[in-house]
Amino acid sequence: MLIRDYPKEERPRERFLQDGPQSLSNQELLALLLRTGSREESVLQLSGRLINSFKGLRLLKEASVEELTVIKGIGEAKAIQILASVELGRRINNLNDQDRYVIRSPEDGANYCMEEMRFLSQEHFVCLYLNTKNQVLQKTTIFIGSLNASIVHPREVFKEAFKRSAASIICLHNHPSGDPSPSREDIEVTKRLVECGRIIGIEVLDHIIIGEHKYVSLKEKGYL
Repeated sequence: MLIRDYPKEERPRERFLQDGPQSLSNQELLALLLRTGSREESVLQLSGRLINSFKGLRLLKEASVEELTVIKGIGEAKAIQILASVELGRRINNLNDQDRYVIRSPEDGANYCMEEMRFLSQEHFVCLYLNTKNQVLQKTTIFIGSLNASIVHPREVFKEAFKRSAASIICLHNHPSGDPSPSREDIEVTKRLVECGRIIGIEVLDHIIIGEHKYVSLKEKGYL
């Protein structure tokens, strides 16, 4: 039975898109990696046979290229794909919280983005999403252009926070002029985001304006 013979709603790729990767079995996830089967069997049948040959994932993750290519239908290219994904998973699993940048002060936040943002010719509004230890989970550019309260919509700012399960946010934007002095719009945007954060339960810790080798923290200025 070829993969195209399966009902569309039962095919791994379609189910991945519709229900997410957590909905797939080990056999189906492996089938997505292998991509193709052979004339004799579908990729689902091949992935099932491969898992059975190694009695599950525990032994499969320790397999060598030579051991994998013994399995009919698994050539060197497919073996490398499997082992590369195993190694990538191992590296992700070994990521340590200690590797994450910790922000303890406005200076830490400014230093994290200073070299990247101080040369920009347009204003970039960036959010740092932090966990409960003030470690950076994600840095996202929300928009590019002149800062305006009607443009910086809280929905866009907090959407990534929900996605990352962030505990707090630090906002930053640059002034291409090099002067980080806050404008009236900067202050209005900050107050609006802080108010929304209080309602939602995700604290906006600071809004830092980046200039040429200098910065202004609106928290230190008393606007938060």
